[in-house]
Amino acid sequence: MNTPAYPEFTDVTGVILAGGLARRMGGNDKGLIAFNGKPLIEYVVTRLQSQVNDILINANRNIRDYEKYGWPVVRDEQPGYNGPLAGMASCLFHVQTPYMVTVPCDSPFLPSNLVSRLYQDLLANDAEICVAHDGMRIQPVFALLKANLRDSILAYLGGGDRKTDLWFLRHRMIISDFSDMSEAFFNINHPQDIEEAGFTPDRMVT
Repeated sequence: MNTPAYPEFTDVTGVILAGGLARRMGGNDKGLIAFNGKPLIEYVVTRLQSQVNDILINANRNIRDYEKYGWPVVRDEQPGYNGPLAGMASCLFHVQTPYMVTVPCDSPFLPSNLVSRLYQDLLANDAEICVAHDGMRIQPVFALLKANLRDSILAYLGGGDRKTDLWFLRHRMIISDFSDMSEAFFNINHPQDIEEAGFTPDRMVT
């Protein structure tokens, strides 16, 4: 049987992770930082929505601002800003597709073929999780995973663990090589990254 090169859009739910504290950005809500008149998350929504069936936005503050984009906003089930895995687990309660792909809210150049490449590599290797690698490092929040892994994440978090990459290692994981487009994984972690991206911030949202 030939491995499909592209997923059916109905197979994948996109999750935009915007639930963090963004301490390195002074606590500003990164997804709502506006560049050239447009919030970061708007770039992400635009690039992701054509690759998936639907989108969930994981956020824990400024909920109404995120709701303006027309997609459901999911808060973490547990309070305390417990990291990306907590957001993934919370969204999996709402995912009704076989797969979920996650991306951060602060990567305005994410690949337009991200989902198809992750999906192809996952199926070709009979994996449960496929994670992007930009040629220099693994990018753990750019990941495609089977939606039936929710209970595994919850058990892992329940044991007091939070590190995404260590949870990945508990499952059949494959790395997807995106070294040909490493710049697409640029994200905004520090104020100086704003200038590097070539943007001028219009406002900061706390």
